[in-house]
Amino acid sequence: MNILVVDGYNMIGAWSELQQLKDKELAKARDLLIDWMADYQAYSGSRVIVVFDAYEVRGLQTNLKTYDVEIIFTKERETADECIERLVKSLKNVKNQVYVATSDFAEQRTIFGQGALRKSARELYIELKNIEREIAIEIEEYSAGKFQPKIPLDPKVRKAFEKMRRGMKY
Repeated sequence: MNILVVDGYNMIGAWSELQQLKDKELAKARDLLIDWMADYQAYSGSRVIVVFDAYEVRGLQTNLKTYDVEIIFTKERETADECIERLVKSLKNVKNQVYVATSDFAEQRTIFGQGALRKSARELYIELKNIEREIAIEIEEYSAGKFQPKIPLDPKVRKAFEKMRRGMKY
């Protein structure tokens, strides 16, 4: 299984749409990043974990799940980098390939040493935009009736399945 661990504030600081939003409302920038990561997860099939730094915030570590995306706010006096390193150590095994999305060069070197791969903020952004384009094309083709199922079916069988799907007698 592929697992993508995202340094949340690193992405917010690197992506212009989120950076502009951050200056006005940080919570909305976080929510938009989580929405994008949910789309990424749904399309790619990867498990996605977004880590937000709570180093200067008092309180306990918080783990949430939104749209099946795991969201971690680090505990007091813990940086996102420390949390990510701990996650990589616990998640990396023969069955899992762990990717870390960060543009922090020191963090990239550390996670390489633990066997994880990196995606820079720019690489992840380009991948997200490509996914958005592919989804838009698929929606357009489906709406235009050009959609071809992955399993080729006889038109009569496809019509029967469509009636069954809609709860009609075939």
